[in-house]
Formats: sequence, C-alpha cells, structure tokens
Amino acid sequence: MPLTERERAVLEFERTWWRLDEPREELIRARFGCTPEAFARELGALVDHPDALNHDPLVVRRVHRQRARTRRARQGAGR
Repeated sequence: MPLTERERAVLEFERTWWRLDEPREELIRARFGCTPEAFARELGALVDHPDALNHDPLVVRRVHRQRARTRRARQGAGR
C-alpha cells in the first residue's frame, strides 16, 4: 500500500525540521496536531513501512540507526 499524504509529510518534516527557527515540539503540534511523543510513535511505525524506504531512504536509515543506538544504550544500562 503506498504512503499516505500524511506519511509523506512526516518523512519530509523529519528530513527538514532542523532548518526551521521554531522548536521541534511546537512545529509538531502545529503541523500534525499531536504531541511529540505521538509523532515519535508514528514515525517509528512509519519507518518500518516498505514504501517509506523507497520514498526517503536517508531518513528511514537515520531513524533506524537512532533506534538501534537507543536500544543498545538501554541494554547496556540494564546490566
């Protein structure tokens, strides 16, 4: 199933938000009408969508790397 307009917008935002002058949290609330936590969950699920990789491989791979780093850090802290 192809990406929805919102899904494409989420990937675009994740690619470019740092160029904007407003705090990321405010931008997420204004653009997507959700909390930053809900946005993070949506993005996390989205990057596992096969078409997301085709649409924006750099963002998808970056989010996967961040997820892996977070997972390793949590595993290391639990030892």
